[in-house]
Amino acid sequence: MKTMFRLLVSYHAVAVACCNQISHFVNLFRELKYLLLRNQVYIIMSTWTCILEVCVDSLESARNAERGGASRLELCSSLSLGGLTPTVGFVRSVKNCVKLPVFAMIRPREGDFVYDQDELDVMEQDVNSLKEIGVDGFVFGAIHPDGAVDREACLRLIGSAYPLPCTFHRAFDVSADAFVAMEEIIQLGFRRILTSGQRESAEAGLELIVRLREIADGRIVIMAGAGVTEKNAASIVSASGVAEIHGSASRQCDSHLNSIRMGSGPEVGRKRVTHSDLVRLIVQSISGHAPITCQTN
Repeated sequence: MKTMFRLLVSYHAVAVACCNQISHFVNLFRELKYLLLRNQVYIIMSTWTCILEVCVDSLESARNAERGGASRLELCSSLSLGGLTPTVGFVRSVKNCVKLPVFAMIRPREGDFVYDQDELDVMEQDVNSLKEIGVDGFVFGAIHPDGAVDREACLRLIGSAYPLPCTFHRAFDVSADAFVAMEEIIQLGFRRILTSGQRESAEAGLELIVRLREIADGRIVIMAGAGVTEKNAASIVSASGVAEIHGSASRQCDSHLNSIRMGSGPEVGRKRVTHSDLVRLIVQSISGHAPITCQTN
């Protein structure tokens, strides 16, 4: 009996020791799990940053945007006209010298965003041509005269662009009902909307931008653009909570003015170039501001 009792005591001691060890390991695991979770939260928090898309219409501007820390380029011609479709030669040259994702504007002319079938034929051919030379995405938009989204036109262009991502540009800002338009744009398969909140500038349209982002609830990226500068970028991002902003970060520079005026626009004959220092200031000012995940595609 004594021997059995001693064995039981020994087994109990061993069991208690094992339980203590198990408890110790459980506590260690809990601490490790906490540390991992805390570290994971820190990593996620550290990536909560807004990105800058820079619109450019020259090779010089594209290089400067990359040097300054831009995350993506929107390639256009004639930014003084709001941005038109870039040439194949320009896009190919940018792709050869810049490593950033490149989205191409598809807009055949200045003016409104109501397109007839001939214009849509041109736009579709442009999408196909630029897709062949390796663009990373497209930027376009089409509406009806009454301000409703032109679903048929958009579906046609999205179909040609597939599987590349597409941004619905500031045609959105002249839509009749921003919330109805957003739902239609989401259904069509666009990845993001570029908007100034249907005002002259993103700063002035902050109230609508905030509401759009909240209602979108991650289904589409709301990218704030128009009048974004190194002076107001941080406040726009902080107030709106957007994960992407859009601007040219440009200055008017010296150029050889033509002796004869050609065209009627206020900036015809004048040259604006993106500056790396302005891009850098915007990027630095918006780092760590956005509370939601951002995309580069």
